[in-house]
Amino acid sequence: MVGALVRKALAPLAPPACFACGASAGAAAPLCSSCRGGLGWLSDEVVELESRGERPVEAWAPLAYRGGARALARALKFRGAVALAETMAAQIAASAPAGLLDHGELVPVPLHPARRRRRGFNQAERLACALAQRTGLALADCLERAGPRGTQMGRDRDQRLAALAGAVRVRRGASAPREAIVVDDVLTTGATMLACSRALCSAGSERVAAVAYARTPGR
Repeated sequence: MVGALVRKALAPLAPPACFACGASAGAAAPLCSSCRGGLGWLSDEVVELESRGERPVEAWAPLAYRGGARALARALKFRGAVALAETMAAQIAASAPAGLLDHGELVPVPLHPARRRRRGFNQAERLACALAQRTGLALADCLERAGPRGTQMGRDRDQRLAALAGAVRVRRGASAPREAIVVDDVLTTGATMLACSRALCSAGSERVAAVAYARTPGR
């Protein structure tokens, strides 16, 4: 309580800093006006994620993974700035293609238990919760990661798909929603989204779409 009062008293002397460049930002804004203006907004066109012999998954993200969007995603994931999930969810909900978030249940991409223990939270789950509040859609946290812990960074698409084969599954005792919308912070190769779709479809989902906050350019 005392700490909160001290921070409030010092706020005029040390205004909130932009997560991207460190410049002064508004009290309710995680980015300064310059970095907000430089956000790389994408169109409302969805991309199709495909893997041989599997049902394509329609995926969409409002922003390119660069500049301010990259800074916010990394601050949420690596700096524990969980309040940013609200801003990110608001940008997703405000820009989503017509019909994408009208129905279905939001399914966060699961985090390996070891990584979740170390980080203390799952950034995709925080983002999905904030998006559920914005859209009124139900949250279905039904997936889990199995097998050895590993990072997907630095791997190409085929390597990611191979590493994720069988590593994502519907949690025992949970049910896959009939219509699922997989939620993640960043869409890169699409391998993680496809692995989630595979697990959901195997457990009974009839339709799977995917949304992320940002998408790697060229994906």
